[in-house]
Amino acid sequence: MTTRSANFHSIADGVYAWQPQQRGWGLANCGLVAADGAALWIDTPYDRTLAGEFLARTRAVLAPGTEVGRIVVTHANGDHMWGAGVLPDAELITTREALHHIAYEPTPAQQQALLDGLDRGEDTGAYLHEHFGCFDWSGTPPVVPDTVFTGELELRVGDIPVQVSSLPPAHTSGDLIVHLPTRSTVFTGDVVFGSTAERPGDHPVHWAGPLGNVIDAVERLLDTGAETVVPGHGPLLTRADLRGHAGYLRYVRDRAHALHAAGATAAEAARTVIDENRYPELGLPERLLVTIGTEYRHLDGTEPPAMLEVVGRMAHLARQRTRAAADRAATAATATATA
Repeated sequence: MTTRSANFHSIADGVYAWQPQQRGWGLANCGLVAADGAALWIDTPYDRTLAGEFLARTRAVLAPGTEVGRIVVTHANGDHMWGAGVLPDAELITTREALHHIAYEPTPAQQQALLDGLDRGEDTGAYLHEHFGCFDWSGTPPVVPDTVFTGELELRVGDIPVQVSSLPPAHTSGDLIVHLPTRSTVFTGDVVFGSTAERPGDHPVHWAGPLGNVIDAVERLLDTGAETVVPGHGPLLTRADLRGHAGYLRYVRDRAHALHAAGATAAEAARTVIDENRYPELGLPERLLVTIGTEYRHLDGTEPPAMLEVVGRMAHLARQRTRAAADRAATAATATATA
């Protein structure tokens, strides 16, 4: 089961990052911008307990009387948005396009009921309990944005300008990035999943795509000139790390297109890319089923399947890979014992 601990630290004058120290589903990075008696959050943790911890750490560094008045949500996945309920009076800001993803995802109550009702002996139930069983959404109301926009939004937190830019469909149908030009810092949301040699991350998962849009978003992040990159998950990145991530995305896109042209199904293409093992340090390779499946939908012009069907495919592949690894280990142990 996923464990939960987070590091809250200053990354620039008036800018803080709240970063879970484990990798895995649902453990998103969040940000705080504070200056001159004003404060803004960038994303929120997945459930009220984690969000309460982020809020306590936030209040510990704010000047007396300062409250978090606004929350900018980079996209509408629950692990970046559902913790907003701990700040009921804050203005919640996201893209107009994010409303489509809110309609696609289950509500917190629906997700909790689904998790509670699944059989842990089945692939899907075992997978969801392993990766999401540490979260608690009971009593969490649906989160509704107060302000939506398309294009560019200029905000200020005291003397700190905050440039918020919506993106074409990429990780979801409604992503945005947050650039703090006077702090040389950018928050990427999940158009970037962080990984470094010192702290490897997980394979990205992209629901909307196409991957060309995700790559363009990374190039747009580089164009900001920011030196500090806060990805949606994983460690802080440098510009060199960001370029490396673009290389990963191009590899997955190019292999998906080549395998599609060769007649492979999306599932066959995902398994092929996983078996090529170009990025062995990354966890959760089953997520390539989603990302490559998304790319295939753009190539074929088909609609996305139901969320639970997608999760079921990932769960089945993860279980197959776990069993295959166990069989290989057992075979190796037997060979050593009889040698």
